[in-house]
Amino acid sequence: MASKLLLTFAICRLIVTVGLTMDPTELLRLGVYGQLSVDPSDVQTASLDFGMLSRAEPWAVLHPASADDITRVVKAAYESEAHGFTISARGHGHSINGQAQTSNGVVIQMSGSRGRRLGSSTPAALRPHVYEKERYVDVWGGELWIDVLRSTLEHGLAPKSWTDYLYLSVGGTLSNAGISGQAFHQGPQITNVHELDVVTGKGELLTCSEEQNSGLFHAVLGGLGQFGIITRARISLEPAPKRVRWIRVLYSDFSTFTRDQEYLISLHELPASQKFDYVEGFVIVDEGLINNWRSSFFSPRNPVKITSLGTDGGVLYCLEITKNYDESTADTTDQEVESLLKKLNFIQSSVFTTDLLYVDFLDRVHKAELKLRSRGLWEVPHPWLNLFIPKSRIADFDKGVFKGILGNKTGGPILIYPMNKHKWDNRSSVVTPDEDVFYLVAFLRSALDNGEEMQSLEYLNHQNRRILKFCDEAGIKAKQYLPHYTTQEEWVDHFGDKWGQFYQRKMEFDPSYILATGQRIFKPSFQSSSNMAL
Repeated sequence: MASKLLLTFAICRLIVTVGLTMDPTELLRLGVYGQLSVDPSDVQTASLDFGMLSRAEPWAVLHPASADDITRVVKAAYESEAHGFTISARGHGHSINGQAQTSNGVVIQMSGSRGRRLGSSTPAALRPHVYEKERYVDVWGGELWIDVLRSTLEHGLAPKSWTDYLYLSVGGTLSNAGISGQAFHQGPQITNVHELDVVTGKGELLTCSEEQNSGLFHAVLGGLGQFGIITRARISLEPAPKRVRWIRVLYSDFSTFTRDQEYLISLHELPASQKFDYVEGFVIVDEGLINNWRSSFFSPRNPVKITSLGTDGGVLYCLEITKNYDESTADTTDQEVESLLKKLNFIQSSVFTTDLLYVDFLDRVHKAELKLRSRGLWEVPHPWLNLFIPKSRIADFDKGVFKGILGNKTGGPILIYPMNKHKWDNRSSVVTPDEDVFYLVAFLRSALDNGEEMQSLEYLNHQNRRILKFCDEAGIKAKQYLPHYTTQEEWVDHFGDKWGQFYQRKMEFDPSYILATGQRIFKPSFQSSSNMAL
């Protein structure tokens, strides 16, 4: 099987390269029920990602019809050590630094294959299956969260924890963590999973959970794709609210802003009537951004001037909060919101409120995506940087970065919000700061080739390096979320005390180091005798 597969790749690449007219499809069956493609458009798509910062062309792209297809191809890769090829699972292609790419193997296209490759009649085994009584849903690893939401809402249910953008695959977010404003009380998405089916780097399809194959279960959650490919996930559900009260308020003082955020997440154990359901925030250092921020939320007639709000160092901070409700609680929602807002110390003239359907709130970022696409501003480089900052150093980070390194241009949104560490399972592979509360700070910038230096890719990449250097020199023990490193030393430092366990899990579940090589943690064994990072 392995030698046949390698020969097939070589022949098909030759066909594509020299322009022969022979259809390679017949050569690519090899017992899979989906499609193993070397079509230039498939290869091109798999060679890029949302970040547009790197490019790597795979030998072929597998559009699987089932988990068995994935098992066959991974097993062939595992057994082909003499010649060698790697496997990378790709969801919606939203990674930033080529994490789902490979230049010497196969990309498995987990998302978007079913309807396009298998026709409109989707196999029942791959459709979301909602268990209303048990309140969970079984979904394909490549399912997009927007489709999970649509399926579960038909039963009046929804997942508990989200990401801000729903056009991401289930397997992709679970391989990182999956966070949004619900994480302070629901935990990240990885703590809301009952069970997984995983194809390991040995080509074994295993079911795992807290009780069954628990080592694999905890390894895969937040495991950056290093231990297996998630083909099925059982996600916890709760009754879905009908509507959302969405509120934004402004702060000019950072300590007041963070104190209020930390107070709100401390209410996580209280009844729903005594807390908000979602707590996020963002930083505004650009005079233009505040009006873009308001117009995207409301469209007020009178633009706001940062200078008119008495800012500290020319920076504003926005607290974003929501209250879920339905018909049975609509009458009390106003009073609950008012009671909570009275305990906060925001700028009183800066309260902006809107009301919308629950599904529209969760899918809010997609609407912004459509606007950016219409203006040609979506498919551009995205040098994003996501950091977990310990609570004890967030004020230092504000002073050094928000009021220092950034200047008065950001190049895109900067999110900032705290989370409770005890809502995260330390048995997973994710690394977070060693404090009870830590912040996500996410620099979600877009690089534009418009002649403005401060919006160029080179400038933003340099600024990211300055931010990381500042944290290092200031002794701020930040951890990257969606991490990107290129040396062994950096990865070992990132994982800290977890490195030994992470390495042992790799040896157990992917001993040839063929999975997710785009993460640049381990080098495939057929390339080097070293088991360590690239």
